[in-house]
Amino acid sequence: MADRKQEHLPPEQQSGEAAAKKILEQEEYGLRRAENWTRYLVPVIGICWSLFQLSLSSWLLIDSTYTRAIHLAFAFAIVFCSYPTFKREVKIPGLRWLSERRKVPVADMVLAALAVISALYIALDYEGLSTRVGAPIDRDLWIGFLLVVFLLEAARRTIGPALPVIALFFTFYAFFGPYMPDFLSFKGVSINRYITQISLTTEGIYGIPLDVSARIVFLFVLFGALLERAGGGKFFIDLAMSLLGRYKGGPAKAAVMSSGLTGLVSGSSIANVVTTGTFTIPLMKKVGYPPKKAAAIEVAASTDGQIMPPIMGAAAFIIAEYVNIPYLEVCKAAAIPAFASYATLFFLTHIEASKLGLKGLPKADLPVFLQVLVNGLHYTIPLLVLLYELIIPRHSPDLAAFRAIMVLLVIMLVQHPVKARFKGEGRIADGFRRGVTEIVQGLIAGARNMVSVAVATAAAGIIVGVVTMGLGGLITDIIDTLSRGNIYAMLGITAFASLLLGMGLPTTATYIVMASLTAPAIVTIAEWQGFAVPLIAAHLFCFYFGILADDTPPVGLAAYAAAA
Repeated sequence: MADRKQEHLPPEQQSGEAAAKKILEQEEYGLRRAENWTRYLVPVIGICWSLFQLSLSSWLLIDSTYTRAIHLAFAFAIVFCSYPTFKREVKIPGLRWLSERRKVPVADMVLAALAVISALYIALDYEGLSTRVGAPIDRDLWIGFLLVVFLLEAARRTIGPALPVIALFFTFYAFFGPYMPDFLSFKGVSINRYITQISLTTEGIYGIPLDVSARIVFLFVLFGALLERAGGGKFFIDLAMSLLGRYKGGPAKAAVMSSGLTGLVSGSSIANVVTTGTFTIPLMKKVGYPPKKAAAIEVAASTDGQIMPPIMGAAAFIIAEYVNIPYLEVCKAAAIPAFASYATLFFLTHIEASKLGLKGLPKADLPVFLQVLVNGLHYTIPLLVLLYELIIPRHSPDLAAFRAIMVLLVIMLVQHPVKARFKGEGRIADGFRRGVTEIVQGLIAGARNMVSVAVATAAAGIIVGVVTMGLGGLITDIIDTLSRGNIYAMLGITAFASLLLGMGLPTTATYIVMASLTAPAIVTIAEWQGFAVPLIAAHLFCFYFGILADDTPPVGLAAYAAAA
């Protein structure tokens, strides 16, 4: 009952664990918790979306344009059903539906339907659009315009105003470039060309980022959601505590290790904080860490989870497409920085524990390592399958993820019946039903976790599309002028811009924007000065500094979750 009452309080007025979970729900799942028949809309859409994505990796063969359009349509449907127009309560009579959280208003259902139609238009009239390349009719332009509007609104509801504002800035720049000072002048584009390239081709909204989101990222996010529902997250935490909990500053070291393991399959630093921090922060405080330092350690470890292959906050796959190298090569390039970061953090927690004179937890308070390992060893099987598929036969990431998911689904179905049969934990039939329930919950959670990624990659496509209209060379010249041709000054500008953008954008969106704007400039200007900067290094540089925004004031959502 107390938890029920806390649901309607702002996070800062709730208990720590409840507030942290509330922050995660708001960032990952939306604000709306429908209580009438509309509560079934999002779960049904989520299950259908997950099954569609699994079908794409197995038996369903359709053109990539159809894949991207359907992927975005599913995301639109969930956004307008899960997120109210305004987060704060609207008290004006007749307009309270704008912040309605207990049901899905009719207006939002209509918006969802229109948004879905606009997203699917490129697939529904694919042949017609192909014959009208360069000569769109009025219907094409109007639906393309509505698609941009719906996408910006969906991004505002899920991510916040930052990405829509940046997209609008580039849009206005595309139109008013000819009227800018000589230093910033741009030839500009017509409305017809803008709508056509952004909404009706694969060079804008339906570009590479959305394609990667639809083909690959969804499956890895779904894999992480299913593994969490199966109990993999708790296994990682217990394993870390059983190994490191008894040593000096043990809970902090366990937090670093468990966050790294969770980061293998989690693409969100906030989710990582809530999953591991709920257990590790109280234990760190118990052995003597000050609350602020305990939270800071968890935030740093969880944020680093986004640079840990194979998922890397969903950006690893987009990096591979942009740089045009195999996905496994991206993992290799990111592995050393990831392990170095965790080793450094591990070392710093030891130094901090030594300064404070802290000890570990009593052995009696810790889980038994062998017992934890035996009870949860089956959770490592899907991970090993994933790594095997990527490294040995070198299958594509989507096929590797699909096969790992299939193995995980079998484990989820049989683990509870096996426990019931050999450990006497309930009835076999009840165990089977529990497994099916966890699978359904995982399918829904995977879809809901993907909403912000799908919307962010599509909205970032607007920026990428404008840049490809001719802004790329101009941006390189501007950066060169600001840095006065100094490679180190240019890197500083890029790092600052990545941090600034990252405060208002998800990691993936930050990377896409910065990679489109600055990564080519870094390589080009470095060549002018006689430096050889690999393209993968420039892309990872933008990515790493975008990640740091999650624990950088004044926003720092991961830090906010840990502080709760």
